[in-house]
Amino acid sequence: MRKTSSLGMSPVMIVGLALLGVPRVIAHDLGLVGPVINAVLTFLPVIVWLGVVLWRRVPNPFLTLLAIGGAYGVLLAVTHQLLWSAAFGEPPRLGGDLAGALAPGAEEALMRTFAFGSSVFTGILVGVLVGAVGWVLARAVPAARPSGGRRRSGA
Repeated sequence: MRKTSSLGMSPVMIVGLALLGVPRVIAHDLGLVGPVINAVLTFLPVIVWLGVVLWRRVPNPFLTLLAIGGAYGVLLAVTHQLLWSAAFGEPPRLGGDLAGALAPGAEEALMRTFAFGSSVFTGILVGVLVGAVGWVLARAVPAARPSGGRRRSGA
């Protein structure tokens, strides 16, 4: 498997790690789990991302985790779109002064577009937050530092 120099892992591995978050999206949209299992499905993938990135000693944990978060955001957006009808008994509508201002098809397209963008933004934000934690941990824990960048103190 070929590594990318800046991420320290292949695009397939990036997407594979991002896919760990999809079960929570499905479970949430279909109302399949309660709050405890939902929390596990929310935080466990992120912990795995962080662990894998630190274990592999990637050159830039922040960038790698940002890439995983971005891929997760796209998967989140696509999954929400696929489950849109199942997730909503009645699709969301514009309210206030905008209620009824658009044709139903245009309104749904607008809502889906904003939902897609919101999902991608959420994934990127998760990547930024976990990336910041990964960056700090990679510098704080000697075993988590990239192997190519270690300096030996002269003896």
